[in-house]
Amino acid sequence: MRRIAAVLFALSLCAAQAGAHGTSHGHAEPQQIDFAKVEIKTEKAAGSVYVLFGAGGNIGVSAGPDGVLIVDDQFSPLADKIRAALKPLSPGQLRFVLNTHFHFDHTHANPVFGREATIVAHANVRKRLSTDTVVLGETYKALPKEGQPVVTYETALSVHFNGEEIRVIHFPAGHTDGDSVVFFTGSNVIHMGDDFFAGRFPFVDLDNGGSVEGLTRNIAEVISKAPAGVKIIPGHGPLSSVEDLRAYHSMLVETTDLVRARLRSGRTLEQAKAEGLPDKWKEWGSGFINTGQWIEIVYRSLQQSAGKKAARDFGPAPRDAASRLSLTGESPADWRALARRAGL
Repeated sequence: MRRIAAVLFALSLCAAQAGAHGTSHGHAEPQQIDFAKVEIKTEKAAGSVYVLFGAGGNIGVSAGPDGVLIVDDQFSPLADKIRAALKPLSPGQLRFVLNTHFHFDHTHANPVFGREATIVAHANVRKRLSTDTVVLGETYKALPKEGQPVVTYETALSVHFNGEEIRVIHFPAGHTDGDSVVFFTGSNVIHMGDDFFAGRFPFVDLDNGGSVEGLTRNIAEVISKAPAGVKIIPGHGPLSSVEDLRAYHSMLVETTDLVRARLRSGRTLEQAKAEGLPDKWKEWGSGFINTGQWIEIVYRSLQQSAGKKAARDFGPAPRDAASRLSLTGESPADWRALARRAGL
């Protein structure tokens, strides 16, 4: 996994060149990026929702008569450029910042925007941002008070803003243990955070509560609730469709099944990596997580899951996101129904 960290650092140096679709995952320190060269580009998703592409995670924007709400905020040296990109969308004030998870490339500007807006995130995000946290062997210092979420939740919450309900739902044990998916219910847009890397193998933070199997289940749950024509903002990559999300889910299922079979047959990690993956997934390894690194992530995740399953055999099974949000055991028709049922 140290090799993955090295790749992430190298790619952060190239973040400006990758800026059009926010492809750098941004675990490097910000001084390694030439922010003067980063251009913030705006694309309308649907309704009152836009997406900003720059360096780091894609920023979702709700702009309208109530002001501005953003989902994630990239890096603090880009704050003025982000403000400049927001200004044509709405003359109103920035009022809310929603963090989809705790990673550096999605929250580094929290201390800047937290002075003027309310930061909202899952409780695990506040927990990790308020203390030193290790990601891929590198320690990231706690954010100052003004950069920490002041509103937290365990399962879900709603922000009624710019004429629609913006529903924020926690999906556990996916990319991390604090992931949330943001549903713009009137605009018909979903912001996936880093649960979704469009067309590429994802980084799954196994050391901070992430799980490949959990991520796969969470993606399936979102797909089952996604209405026709929905626009999907990934954490990294271009504005996408539910068909793109289905392709991503198929990749997760098929590659995990292949690695699981190798693990069960007794192959070591190096042997599993040496066998590679079918050519159909070759392009998915052209991002900062290549094929060998993805196989390693899946292999380690399956090993961790096996250990956790053995431990759970001695205690009650935890509820997953779907069962916690639909306590009657019924399956809502779409995510609008899911949102109504999950009222706090």
